[in-house]
Amino acid sequence: MTSSIENVSRRRFLQGAAGLTLAVYLPAAKAASTATAAKASTAGANAAHAAFEPNAFLRIGEDNSVTVISKHLEMGQGTYTGLATIVAEELDADWNQVRVESAPADAKRFNNLFWGPAQGTGGSTAMANSWEQLRKAGATARAMLVAAAAKQWNVPAGEIAVANGEVRHAASGRKASFGQLARAAAELTPPAEVKLKDPKDFKLIGQRIPRKDNIDKTTGKAVYTQDVHLPGMLTAVVAHPPRFGAKVKSFNAAKAKAVKGVVAVLAIPTGVAVLARDTWSAKKGRDALVVEWDESQAFKLGSAQILARYHELAGQPGAVARKAGDAEQALAGAAHTLEASYDFPYLAHAAMEPMNCVVHWSKDGCEVWNGDQMQTGDQMALAKLFGLKPEQVRIHTLYAGGSFGRRANKDADYVLEAAHIAKALNRRVPIKLVWLREDDMRAGYYRPMFHHRLRAGLDSQGRLTGWQHRLVGQSILGGSPFAAMVKDGIDPVSVEGAANLPYTIPNILVDLHTPTDIGVPVLWWRSVGSTHTAFSTETFLDELAHTAGHDPVAWRLAMLAEHPRHTATLKLAADKAGWGTPLAPGKPGERRGRGVAVHESFNTVVAEVAEVTVQPDGSFHVDRVVCAVDCGIAINPDVVRAQVEGAIGFALAPVLYGAITLSDGKVDQSNFHDYPPIRMADMPRVEVHIVPSANKPTGIGEPGVPPLAPAVANALAAATGKRARKLPISAELLKV
Repeated sequence: MTSSIENVSRRRFLQGAAGLTLAVYLPAAKAASTATAAKASTAGANAAHAAFEPNAFLRIGEDNSVTVISKHLEMGQGTYTGLATIVAEELDADWNQVRVESAPADAKRFNNLFWGPAQGTGGSTAMANSWEQLRKAGATARAMLVAAAAKQWNVPAGEIAVANGEVRHAASGRKASFGQLARAAAELTPPAEVKLKDPKDFKLIGQRIPRKDNIDKTTGKAVYTQDVHLPGMLTAVVAHPPRFGAKVKSFNAAKAKAVKGVVAVLAIPTGVAVLARDTWSAKKGRDALVVEWDESQAFKLGSAQILARYHELAGQPGAVARKAGDAEQALAGAAHTLEASYDFPYLAHAAMEPMNCVVHWSKDGCEVWNGDQMQTGDQMALAKLFGLKPEQVRIHTLYAGGSFGRRANKDADYVLEAAHIAKALNRRVPIKLVWLREDDMRAGYYRPMFHHRLRAGLDSQGRLTGWQHRLVGQSILGGSPFAAMVKDGIDPVSVEGAANLPYTIPNILVDLHTPTDIGVPVLWWRSVGSTHTAFSTETFLDELAHTAGHDPVAWRLAMLAEHPRHTATLKLAADKAGWGTPLAPGKPGERRGRGVAVHESFNTVVAEVAEVTVQPDGSFHVDRVVCAVDCGIAINPDVVRAQVEGAIGFALAPVLYGAITLSDGKVDQSNFHDYPPIRMADMPRVEVHIVPSANKPTGIGEPGVPPLAPAVANALAAATGKRARKLPISAELLKV
């Protein structure tokens, strides 16, 4: 199947060959014009004829270009830069000659090694699962270039050096670029084994080098789904039911069809689709549409009612996620006991780019253009719907304007919606589905609402002897294609951060309730279960330290003796924050405090120290956050810092004001005016310190989120003596 793409950018304010192929080259759908796309397709075909394919991640052209094929989505987290850096390091390429293309959907070649036979981006795994794989890809190509030069120059390969994209033989003075050697290298047999660099010899890894997506994003050349324009394409928006679980009973399309530009109005499983020549006409047509909904099976509870149900469930034992010793007996014999309950609302992902997708269903198969985060899942779902083989579904992965988990949809929701529209229209024309902000806010997927109940006991010396933690909330995995991950009633993403609490506690019990009759669609949200477990555990520990009369940092360190990474990270954050030194006094009436939290998620340990100022009316500002992170080797320290800084801002919004609430089953919020992201005025000064490491990289996109909220809550408690038990934190709680 072939297609042409015309990128008619709406962002007017921003206007202004063959060789060594270690991949099968399929042109990515990011051409700036039809002519450019055709040219890329021809070049790709030529490259494929000369291809040598020991792996699927690298192409070196005779024009001296080095193209890294990214199996992971670039959604702002720096994936393209990180993956290209790994390859370029072992290849000894010049960074300026390196570019990146998105891989096609093909789990046989591009699977996430941590996920088994599936291609996708999530769980902060992109760098971690690609580390050795891409180092070997780069080292293999380098060895082949050296072998080609040695053969041409008739010199020993051991005398040849490679640096900055050039192959040199010092004794003879010969040199050649990668491009000059590419054709000869393509004719060689790749080595069975390659030697990887010692980290002490890295020249790119560990350095601050420019991101590969910055220029295109800054100039407007980067292609997102909204930029895709295909011949004959129609744009669709969908009227979704106001309550989850409702269905279309009937609709009157007369007024919608009367809107200029509207082409068709169709019933689909998720609502009523209005198709038009452009997005605005489709929206106006939808506004004019009259729909009667069948709400006989609709979910009609409000947030308060759901939470009341959760509180009731918390009074009963749940499925056991972790048990050591006898927590009940330890609590009964404790010198001091403490109990606390915590409530967490639903949260929206609220990515800058709402959901969208282009689907072209034809006699040959299905072609998709999308900022796709779960290629294999979407490929399988589309194949099933259209009665195709998975390989007949071609997905062109474009840039995505954020996701935070939303585009990694377990049900392929918005992708399938676009496909249903194409199928219902029964005209083989491309369909672009566009969700407006209100669509995703009111008819999307959410971080689950949760209730936590904790009890702990201290002995007469203030040592923690017993710990009980009960969680109540919807399962993300249950009832999904990932349901097999639920074992003995435990959804692992519900209890992560709670069941694997690192502190040395002799008696511990963690259990879980996952009600199955709450009809709100839930999904992983940046850092998933740790978004709520870190808050409850780290604020409760802080309160216990205060009760025991111990310094919060010292008390944690005493229980982290068996976890050197946690210890080092916590010490670094505390040291850089000046823990133990007095804060500068605020203005008259202001109260100031400092708080700490440490948490591991996605195999990365992050400690954060927050400083706050509280006004007499209870309003507060987070002035400074000092963060230490152990994420293994920092492939690009600047990207690491950017991710942590962004995570802190992302995590602060639901501390201050972010919450999705329901009334009679309807979502109350609709856009950024009532579900605001962080504002510049609310952003604290952020310092990020990276723990030096030569270990394999671990996750970085998400781990900066969990410690922020508890660090802020602990700082507020230090300033006011009042403990926050729910998010967002109310000024009423803190007022004098």
